Amino acid sequence: MPLVRVVILNWNGRETLARFLPSVVGSLPRWAGVVVADNGSTDDSCAFVEREFPNVELLRLERNYGFAGGYNRALERLDGTYFVLLNSDVETPAGWLEPLIETLERHPEAAVAAPKLRSVNDRGRFEYAGAAGGYIDWLGYPFCRGRILKRIECDEGQYDDEREVFWVSGAAFCCRASAFREAGGFDESFFAHMEEIDLCWRLQLRGWTIRIVPRSTVYHLGGATLAVDSPRKIYLNHRNNLRMLFKCAAPGQRFAAALLRPLLDGAAALSYLAQGHGRACVAVFRAWRDFLKAHPVLRAERRTVRGGAKKRPVGIYRGSVLLCYLSGRRTFGRILS
Repeated sequence: MPLVRVVILNWNGRETLARFLPSVVGSLPRWAGVVVADNGSTDDSCAFVEREFPNVELLRLERNYGFAGGYNRALERLDGTYFVLLNSDVETPAGWLEPLIETLERHPEAAVAAPKLRSVNDRGRFEYAGAAGGYIDWLGYPFCRGRILKRIECDEGQYDDEREVFWVSGAAFCCRASAFREAGGFDESFFAHMEEIDLCWRLQLRGWTIRIVPRSTVYHLGGATLAVDSPRKIYLNHRNNLRMLFKCAAPGQRFAAALLRPLLDGAAALSYLAQGHGRACVAVFRAWRDFLKAHPVLRAERRTVRGGAKKRPVGIYRGSVLLCYLSGRRTFGRILS
């Protein structure tokens, strides 16, 4: 079997590790190893892992580099054919890993394979972060098979076909080590949020494919680091989404986003303000400010990303998922098949 490393990035997550790491260790075949990469924690996470899980490899990073930088630095230090990036708040049942590796072995053109994500707290329902594989609309809004905006479906087997998708969640992300390194890993300027969508987009432009493998299912808690309504999370999501569009989108899509996104993001900011969430409103404008300041760097990155494009990505919906939602089409099956 190929060498497989399941890598869990941790930051002050001692309680989360105590709850979820036993399922990961207990579910893996003998040919896969577990690594906890600690992102400069100040709690007793490292001591806990060393004491309770002596067979788990522990990598210590000197400070918190975020999701993107932390994983980049951890994977630089590891060998292996495949890396499985797994959030510390993911529960894994027996047999979840084998279908992912089998898919990558069977599809040499695939860079990434991922399982379905269900909710830990409502086990029959998809989990927001990735559900059964991700798509993106013409204006840059991500959505999933099983999740449109904040509308999450129950998993009734409606999305159990294995297929190519636009992106999969970084919560459970099985990637070919050679492809990850060829693409330069995650964009560290993102720090956290949407870095996996950006990487999937860049990988597709380089000729790779991204696959969802519903034969594998894991259970994700979600929100263990930042709450959904956190101003910090709102800032990162808006800023990173704009950076990603600027770097990766084809000219037509980029033009449409440049025209309409300022209006939509401004409306979102005013909506936060009307609801009494002033800090969230400010976060949206801060995201735009920092995105605009980064234009000189982003122009150079765009030339690199788009210059050698080999493949048109799948899973870009040439419409607006927001308009679909407002018109009552609130499931993936009513937008795409």
